[in-house]
Amino acid sequence: QVQLVESGGGLVQPGGSLRLSCAASGSIWSINAMRWYRQAPGKQRELVANILRDGSTSYADSVKGRFTISRDNAKNTVYLQMNSLKPEDTAVYYCNVVVRPAQRLTYVEVWGQGTLVTVSS
Repeated sequence: QVQLVESGGGLVQPGGSLRLSCAASGSIWSINAMRWYRQAPGKQRELVANILRDGSTSYADSVKGRFTISRDNAKNTVYLQMNSLKPEDTAVYYCNVVVRPAQRLTYVEVWGQGTLVTVSS
């Protein structure tokens, strides 16, 4: 079974920075896409950033130029560096990975528990 553990959320002032981490553990054969989603109060969950195994990335328009997604394949970990944070970035951030567990032939999606990011003065 594959599990995700997120860390790095918290309270930050507008213009500040935070770095989120998400580590996958368990019986893992390989990981394809690794993603960060967020869900603000009263809003739908939205895709923030995506990174494939080859390192190619994509971002939501609202975070381009401010957020950077990266991964360490050796550690099965994905990061989200968030700079120039705005109050509208306040949300619960969820890690999502597309993973092939050991002894399985198909990929599945696994979600983290979420970490709260609050941007406020």
